[in-house]
Amino acid sequence: MVGLTLRNVGKRYGALNIIQNMHLDVHDGEFLVLVGPSGCGKSTLLRMIAGLEDISDGTIAMDGTVVNDLPASKRELSMVFQSYALYPHMNVAKNLAFGLQNFKVSRTEVDRRVADAARVLQIEKLLDRKPRQLSGGQKQRVAIGRAIVREPKLFLFDEPLSNLDAELRVQMRAELAALYARLGTTMIYVTHDQVEAMTLASRIVVLRGGKIEQVGTPHELYTRPQNLFVAGFIGSPKINMIEARLERRDGQLMAIADGLEPFAIPDLGTTDGTITVCVRPGSVHVGPGTVEAKGTIRLVEYLGNETLLHVDLSSGQTLLVSSRGHAEQKAGDAITIGFDLADLHYFDKSGQRIEPSQA
Repeated sequence: MVGLTLRNVGKRYGALNIIQNMHLDVHDGEFLVLVGPSGCGKSTLLRMIAGLEDISDGTIAMDGTVVNDLPASKRELSMVFQSYALYPHMNVAKNLAFGLQNFKVSRTEVDRRVADAARVLQIEKLLDRKPRQLSGGQKQRVAIGRAIVREPKLFLFDEPLSNLDAELRVQMRAELAALYARLGTTMIYVTHDQVEAMTLASRIVVLRGGKIEQVGTPHELYTRPQNLFVAGFIGSPKINMIEARLERRDGQLMAIADGLEPFAIPDLGTTDGTITVCVRPGSVHVGPGTVEAKGTIRLVEYLGNETLLHVDLSSGQTLLVSSRGHAEQKAGDAITIGFDLADLHYFDKSGQRIEPSQA
């Protein structure tokens, strides 16, 4: 296992800043997921940790030792790429063994590691096959096996499931989680899929524009997003965002939002201007609530275990309502929807979270 520390890390290509002043601590034995939209710098950051990209600023340390100038081959880590990158002329066993042979590992040790990796990944019956004889999921297992045989202190995964179909992605996700549980080795995993991040991670790092927006457990990011970007990025279906004006009425702080009935909210420590009120679709229900709105259903999405209603308000805004199972409502129905104050998140003009306890 390895502890990884990034301090003031930056990456520039000419005048273009890709990673900016990044501080991050990766704990021993954790499954850390880097997530964010395309172009946010997550793959670049992973390649810098691997030693495949030079850093422009700062330091990267492993187990307390700065490795800025240490080549990738000396960092005691293994990386699994988006493409399988298997040697087409070699069978599975030789693909697994090739890297070890280059490091002059003894034949006995190579055979042991290949056999161990094949057993862990359940690919013993595939060892004599060539890559062209394998399915996508089998190829990905071999690519992961090639990383396992090196017995590294740190695993790096760069969107390893993105080339698989939806069903196989779910299966491989479960297998990766099981692999992590068995090995207990520190893993850093890059994905743009927030569902993948939520299901795999011990902690998640949300990136945007080369900067860290928030670091936390999946539960922390879902229940206490620190800004509007994290609130909108984490969670599926996407969180509802409602612009509201603040007013004092008879000593009570009120939120006034187009399309909703005015509602009293806890004291936020400010009465200035506007805020954004957010609520998860699963916390919105058909019928009255502490906060209410009337609208018309524009679209009904039946997803099997849940139904997603797209409700147009008089203001023109659409709110999402998620309910379990099959909903009786249909497109065109006029309905009342409601939600409770306890389920609301508040954000100021700059998009930063406001806690009612700050009053």
